[in-house]
Amino acid sequence: MSNEQEHNEEHASPIKTPKQLIVTVVLAFVLPILIIILLVNMVTSGTKVGAGSDTLTTDSINKRIAPVSGFELVDANAPKVFKTGEQVFQAVCTACHTAGVAGAPKLGDKAAWAPFIQSGYDSMLNVALHGKGAMPAKGGNPALSDYEVARAVVYMANQSGASLEEPAAPEQAGTSAAGSQPAAASAAAAPAAPAAAAPSPAPAASNASAPPPAPAAAAAPAPQQAQAAVNPAGEKLYKSTCFACHGAGIAGAPKFGDKAAWEPYIKTGVDAMVKVAMQGKGAMPPKGGAANASEDDIRAAVEYMVNAAK
Repeated sequence: MSNEQEHNEEHASPIKTPKQLIVTVVLAFVLPILIIILLVNMVTSGTKVGAGSDTLTTDSINKRIAPVSGFELVDANAPKVFKTGEQVFQAVCTACHTAGVAGAPKLGDKAAWAPFIQSGYDSMLNVALHGKGAMPAKGGNPALSDYEVARAVVYMANQSGASLEEPAAPEQAGTSAAGSQPAAASAAAAPAAPAAAAPSPAPAASNASAPPPAPAAAAAPAPQQAQAAVNPAGEKLYKSTCFACHGAGIAGAPKFGDKAAWEPYIKTGVDAMVKVAMQGKGAMPPKGGAANASEDDIRAAVEYMVNAAK
């Protein structure tokens, strides 16, 4: 009897009551769900923001996407609308000239502006265009025209005790091109009359044997090849994003066109610089903050800045 009892106990189920069966069934459903939730939580925990952080507020998000979201569509064939001196000041110059950062004369401070005003308009404009000390060329925005920079100089000087005249507006390229169209049309029409009036094929034969047009046609592709070598995407990305730091040398970024500052980076090679730009380093975010830029765009921007520093 003892052997038979031991044999029966060895094959007996651990679930001996209805209550144990119910608990086992519930745990069979609940435990896998809990495990899945814990695994998902572990995977996504790296993207969570700590308590008290404001990185996901509307203002913070707007600041991060500002370098790549601030664009507007314009008609390329329309005449350029130049910014006023006040508009240029509010967009570019106010960062330093409102608070007197890095020794910049504060707007409206007549005593601080007096030495600059005495040096003359041409001297102030030259500094604004080419930069000096901590001030980058054109205030760090190379997209500004010389005329817009001149208007900003006059605006700030006049707000600080000067009485300079508004600079003359440049001639619009579209106007001059339109004015030249009638002349070009008449020039094109002029040779047509003799050709139509030619009574014999002899002149045509002499023109066909003339060699001068061939060299002109062969020389034409040269400028096109030179233009094709320049990737416009690099300049576009620099002006929309990179200039914010590289234009003024912020946070140790090598300033645009500063050969000495760029020399150590150029020695590492373009591939190394592109890798740093893609991954970010120090205060520089990955891709310079242009999250939608491709690696080719980043390489073009790096080459654009490197070429400017050679």
